[in-house]
Amino acid sequence: MMTFPATASRDHELGLNAIRRARALTEPVLRDLIDRLGPSLASIGRYHFGWRAGGSFTGGKAIRPTLALLAAEAVGAAATDALPAAAAAELVHNFSLIHDDIIDNDELRRGQPAVWKEYGVPAAILIGDALHSEAFGILLSEGGPNAAAAAARLATAMREVVVGQVEDIRFTERPWTGEQAVSIAEYQAMAEAKTGALLAFSASAGVLLGGADAAAADCFDRLGRHLGLAFQCTDDVLGIWGDPANTGKPVFGDLREAKRTLPVIAALTAEVPASSRLGALLGRGVRTDFDLRLAAELIEQAGGREFAEREAARQLAGVDDCLAALSMPVEIRASFDALAHSLIGRIR
Repeated sequence: MMTFPATASRDHELGLNAIRRARALTEPVLRDLIDRLGPSLASIGRYHFGWRAGGSFTGGKAIRPTLALLAAEAVGAAATDALPAAAAAELVHNFSLIHDDIIDNDELRRGQPAVWKEYGVPAAILIGDALHSEAFGILLSEGGPNAAAAAARLATAMREVVVGQVEDIRFTERPWTGEQAVSIAEYQAMAEAKTGALLAFSASAGVLLGGADAAAADCFDRLGRHLGLAFQCTDDVLGIWGDPANTGKPVFGDLREAKRTLPVIAALTAEVPASSRLGALLGRGVRTDFDLRLAAELIEQAGGREFAEREAARQLAGVDDCLAALSMPVEIRASFDALAHSLIGRIR
């Protein structure tokens, strides 16, 4: 299991402060964009974002807006300069979540019925499309001199996200074991595209809207990709062993959906008895709660959970290396570092 330094609680609080600030700055922009979609779509958008009457944002991690704002400050700009990038990242992220829930037949999102479950599949598809369009709209209309460059990076990121999602779906059609089974390298390439690409956009677009050049944006792109992989490894652990009260999804959710995630793939490739037992169990189908519990136990016995946690730590070290190579104010560096470490700390 991963261990955590004595500074973990301080990092967690510093990371949360950065997220709270990003939410406070980005939410009014998002609300305006949702409201201008018109009454029917706006009501669905407000539902998805968790905006209760008289209340504020109740769900989501706001990692992407936080990265965008910190990145702008890292190059000497004001956080507000990156708000179009922050809003765009949050819009396309939520577009992908809404469509993902349809694809995966997930009935819950953030502890409430998913949009498709509450409003129907056609409405969910359309609100997702609207969020996608608004993301490019705000970038191009309010992104300043580097708006086109930022929009180009968003287009590239979304292409990667879609390819990653397709690969993720196709993985479920492949056997659990044997020559055609999903390899760790294949999984990591998929995860970088599906999760890392949008975090890379958030950081690099924040830098561009902060007035920096493409070379600086490329450095922050790499930082975002490392963070994305670390984040995905953490989510893979939570997808099996996470507390539903915190994740908003059923326990053993990824196993129920037969997802090829890193802990499972790593466990199946381990040359230990638990690996063979796991392969046999998954091959005949995990159907009951007993099967789910047994599968989770076998994954852990075969070292799958430990492998995923180690990989999260390795990718986090990549984030640290990127930060060490970049010049930025000390307090901004500390916020980046705290954000990254607090995200991985979710699996304690």
